[in-house]
Amino acid sequence: MGTFGELFGSPAAVSADAPGRVNLIGEHTDYNGGFVLPAIIPQRTRVELARRADRRVRVWSANVEPASRWAEFVIGEESPTRTWVDYVQGVTVALRRRGYALVGVDLRIESTVPLGSGLSSSAALEVSVARALRSACDLALDDVELAMVGKWAENEFVGAPTGIMDQMAVSLGQPGTALFLDTRTLGFERVPIPPSVELVVIDSGVRRRLVTSEYATRRAQCEEACRLLGVAQLRDVAMTDLPKIEALAEPFCRRARHVVTEDERVLQAVAALRANDPGQAGELFYASHASMRDDYDVSAPPVDALVEIASSDRDVYGARLTGGGFGGSIVILARAGSGSRVAARVAERYQAECAQRATVLVP
Repeated sequence: MGTFGELFGSPAAVSADAPGRVNLIGEHTDYNGGFVLPAIIPQRTRVELARRADRRVRVWSANVEPASRWAEFVIGEESPTRTWVDYVQGVTVALRRRGYALVGVDLRIESTVPLGSGLSSSAALEVSVARALRSACDLALDDVELAMVGKWAENEFVGAPTGIMDQMAVSLGQPGTALFLDTRTLGFERVPIPPSVELVVIDSGVRRRLVTSEYATRRAQCEEACRLLGVAQLRDVAMTDLPKIEALAEPFCRRARHVVTEDERVLQAVAALRANDPGQAGELFYASHASMRDDYDVSAPPVDALVEIASSDRDVYGARLTGGGFGGSIVILARAGSGSRVAARVAERYQAECAQRATVLVP
């Protein structure tokens, strides 16, 4: 793989990076105005950049097939290509729409955030590119606005109808904490992850693509449930309103029930972490997974098997599907100091019982 100098003929002037994220709990609540609790992971996307004298952007990525690693576009003439470079183009369009002046650049991208694993590889790319452009072009862009730039790029340019959680987590997350985020107000608090637990993240090997998945269908079903309930967002529905939800037709009752109960689980999980109660937090993980599987229909049999295998391990408090679903990864809440052993045992059983290879991402 070429260095920046080898690729572009001169050294980079700016570098920036951003982590992937794992969502501890609070799935499909962000586009419903609810609560989420993500945390960053060690894997990161790194961008190197040098300004150009024109408005051309030349981009090289180490993480795609060799024949597709180069892409070019012109600032002010961005046009969707339905390829990976749209995430970069989306960021430049979003920045220009906010009134920021950009110049042409050369960009080198390399990432250790696995693609399609439900760990926000796209948000890590958007935020790292925006950070590099912020530095290179001296943009007065704070971390919350930077997250909003990434969200606009993904929603409006790429076409994935995601919420704000991923970009906020990637932009604002800090090691050793979870980001308790109110996606309606964008108010947030960093909640320490207690020393009694350790996070384990395992990729099921089942790939997912949000743009072509049923993600958009789930969002539309939530919007229809809101219409039927007479509310602006499912965030406006309380636990005491569950009888009204049960009266809705299928599948709207199950979709709304997941979102409303998941919001409550986030609040309870935050309380459990603050109280250093891993047993309670783990039970909430299992309940969240069951709701995603049964009410939201976004799990997959191999992922369910992976969670079931994890649940039988003596050092595991809880496990659940993390991310948008339709494949991807699980997150495990394990006893502190046991993470590597838990991951190895779970992955080994998964391969033996499901003939599917899992990849341990954390620790």
